[in-house]
Parts: sequence; structure tokens; C-alpha cells
Amino acid sequence: MLSMATPAPIRTAALLAAGLLLLAACGEGGNTGAADGKKAEGFPLTLKNCGRTVTVKAPPQQAVSVDQGSTEILLSLGLADRLAGTATWSDPVMKGLEKANAGVERISENRPSSEKVLDKEPDFLSASFASTLAKGGVAPREQFEKLGVPTYVSPADCVGKDNSGGGDGARTAPLTMDSVYTEVRELSQVFDVPERGDALVKKLRARVEKATDGIDASDTSLLYWFSDSKAPYLAGCCGAPGVITKELGAKNVFDDTHDEWPQISWETVADRNPGVLVIGDLSRTMQTAESAEKKIEFLESNPVTKTMDAVKNRRYVLLSGQAMNPTIRTVEGLERVAAGLRDFGLAG
Repeated sequence: MLSMATPAPIRTAALLAAGLLLLAACGEGGNTGAADGKKAEGFPLTLKNCGRTVTVKAPPQQAVSVDQGSTEILLSLGLADRLAGTATWSDPVMKGLEKANAGVERISENRPSSEKVLDKEPDFLSASFASTLAKGGVAPREQFEKLGVPTYVSPADCVGKDNSGGGDGARTAPLTMDSVYTEVRELSQVFDVPERGDALVKKLRARVEKATDGIDASDTSLLYWFSDSKAPYLAGCCGAPGVITKELGAKNVFDDTHDEWPQISWETVADRNPGVLVIGDLSRTMQTAESAEKKIEFLESNPVTKTMDAVKNRRYVLLSGQAMNPTIRTVEGLERVAAGLRDFGLAG
């Protein structure tokens, strides 16, 4: 689920030209990423990313990550010293990354303007969502590429996904963790630390294996609620919640929709009567019922929802918003849902 903000204005032609001159000047004689000043081996590096060809001339030294999920990957790869700024946060930073994150400037809690991004003189730009680097987001990718700033979008938001419609897009094929692992490895290649990428993927795979060892939740139905109480955003079949559900052998009560986060009425939710509610516990304040506390307060007071089995039995699993997005924290979501089902006696 995207952390939406007021669309940033597109820069004027004059400002773009000024930015181009500034970035070009910064690139002359700049740090190539190699300790001895020589060109790093394997660069220029060319990647195919979300339908675009991306060329990175040298390992970035002043990158900007404009979505939290992408930022947490870079921090997990030990690249805080090469981040000039981050933006678009829905949750506290992932545990273990607090110190690294504290040293990186947060240029905006939500989507920043293109001006704020260019003020950091970035040599690389990464995002978790295609809409972040599109019209109505920070700015279209081509705008930054014209300035010589390569851009990268998480494959998890474009491979097997149609973003051409409204909302948060629709899955044409189920998401798998392989897309997240690909993002980790490709970003580690871009920053010339491939061994760190391999190590992080290995660690994530081990956590998935441990969380799902011997579990069977085939008799359990789940509902994933990200945000908003008036017109709730609930998980469709095939995004990050779909990964969690499949790994546990459970059932998502809305597995008949391929929309990433469709808005569905509470009457329909009550009719499907999920056994467990997986609730997003967000720290942002953009919509109604962002925190888990507010969501539970709503569920237990609303005449339609308070009759559901999951509510009457208080079968709630709380997740960060990032754990419900296709990021490395999807593994955290899997661990917590698996633990919750075991606690409720609903998984072998």
C-alpha cells in the first residue's frame, strides 16, 4: 500500500536546465566509487528495470531513496554513508537499523517534491513503487534521467503487475519473494557490494524457512487491513499478503480479487467472516484508523464488524505497514502471522 501525498509540481524547464548543469558539474572529477579513484570493475553497469534500461556509470555515492522499503534495503546492505536522503515513511525504521538511519537526512515524511530531491544532488534514485517516480508522484523517471540521474524501481511493483489503472494496481501474476530477492541483489550490484546482497538474501531465505517449518493453517481464513475505516483498503489475492498466506497454507477471504489493495465495504467483510484479522499498525496520520489501536477500536464498536468471529475472539495480528508491502519486511510479516496463528491454536 502506497504512502500517498499531495502530488508534487513538475519542475519548470529553466529549473531542469539548472539542475542539469549542477549535476554535470558535480559529476566532473567526482568519486567513481573505487577506493583508489579508478573506475570500479563492472561499470558502467546496465540493468533492465521495469521496462526501462538503466545505466549506472559508477557506484553511487550520493543516492536518494524515495520510499521506505527501498531505504531499508540500502540500510541493510550497509550503505547509509552513501545515502544523501530518504522520503515517504509509514512506519518506524526496521529494528536493527535505527543507528544507521539516524545518520541519513529524511527530506520528507511523504513524497517529496522533485526540487527537494534535486537539492541533494543525487547520483542515483531508488523507489519501491512505480507511482512514486511517475506523473503525480515525485516526478516521472525520464525527468531525472534527462538530468543524468539513473533511477530504479522495485521489480516487485512491476513484474506481473498492471499499474495502468487507478488505485494501487492489479496483479497479473502472484508476487513471490524472488522479486524482492532480485531487488536486493540488483541494488547490491549497483552499489558494488554484491557479496552483501547475497548474504542478505541467504538470511531472508533462512528466516522464511524457519517461520514456516511444519506449519499448516489450511483451515484458517485471513483478512489483511492496511488503512482507512470508512472505505477500508484490504488485501487482494496476490501481493505481499498473498506471499504470507501461501507460505502458511491459509486462505485470504478476498483471494478472488487481483487488485493490490481494493476498497471493500464492511458489510462484505462481515459476510465473509474471516477467522483472523491481520491489521496494519501505521505511524502516519494521513487517513482514518491508521494505528492498530484505532482500527481495533473501530472493529469492536462498529455494529457491522463487532459480530465477526475474529473480533469477538480478538484474533488480531498486528503488522507494520512495510510488512504488508513487498519488501524485505514481508518476511517479518510472515514471522508474525505464523506466530499469531500458533498462539491462537489455528496452525499445526
